[in-house]
Amino acid sequence: MPVNTIMGLFAKSPIKPLQKHVVCVNECCSYLISFFEVTFQKDWEKAAEIRAQISHLEKEADVLKREIRLKLPRGLFLPVDRTDMLELLTQQDKLANLAKDISGRVYGRELMIPEPLQQDFIAYVKRCLDAATQAQKVIGELDELLETGFKGREVTLVAEMINQLDAIEDDTDTMQIHLRQQLMAIESKYNPIDMMFLYKILEWVGGIADQAQRVGARLELMLSRS
Repeated sequence: MPVNTIMGLFAKSPIKPLQKHVVCVNECCSYLISFFEVTFQKDWEKAAEIRAQISHLEKEADVLKREIRLKLPRGLFLPVDRTDMLELLTQQDKLANLAKDISGRVYGRELMIPEPLQQDFIAYVKRCLDAATQAQKVIGELDELLETGFKGREVTLVAEMINQLDAIEDDTDTMQIHLRQQLMAIESKYNPIDMMFLYKILEWVGGIADQAQRVGARLELMLSRS
C-alpha cells in the first residue's frame, strides 16, 4: 500500500490502518481451508497455487506492518499508548506468518492428512480460523472504543467478544487432543517421519487459535491501562 494511502488512513483514524492489516491477515489465514481440502485430493498443483496466494497475502501484511510502524504518528491524543498499538500490530501479524509456515511445510513434504482424520481435521482448522475471525471482529470495534474514550457499554461488549475468543480457543484445545488420540491409534501404519510432522501440523494449526487469543489478551491489556 502506498505511503500516502497509509497516511490518509491515519488522518481519518489512527485505528484504520491497524484494522486494514488484520483484514489482510485474516484473509491470509482463511486460505488454509481450501489448501488442506485440495491436499486431501492429492492435487499438489492446486495446493501450490493456494500456498502462493497465502504467501502473497503474508507479504502484503508485512508491508502494511512496516508502513504502520514507520508512519504511526507520535504524540497522538489517544486513550491508548502508541507502544501498545504497535505490540497489538505485532501479535496480529504473527497469524499470517503461521498460515504461511503451515502451508509451506505441508506442501514442501507433500504431507497427507490420513483419511480417517480428514473430516475432524478440517473441522479443527475451521474452528482455529474462527478464532482468527473473532480477533478481527474485536479489532473492528476499536473505532467505537476510541469514540467512547474506552468507556461505557462498548468496553463491556469488547470484553464479551474477548471471552468468546477464549471459548473458541478452549474448543480447539479439546479438538486437538482428540485428533492426537486418533493419530496415535494409527501411527504405526505410517512413515514415522511423516507422523512426526503430522503431530507438528496439529500443533501449528492450533497455534493460530492461540495467537488469536494473544491478540485479544493484548487488547484486553490496552483496555485495562486506558
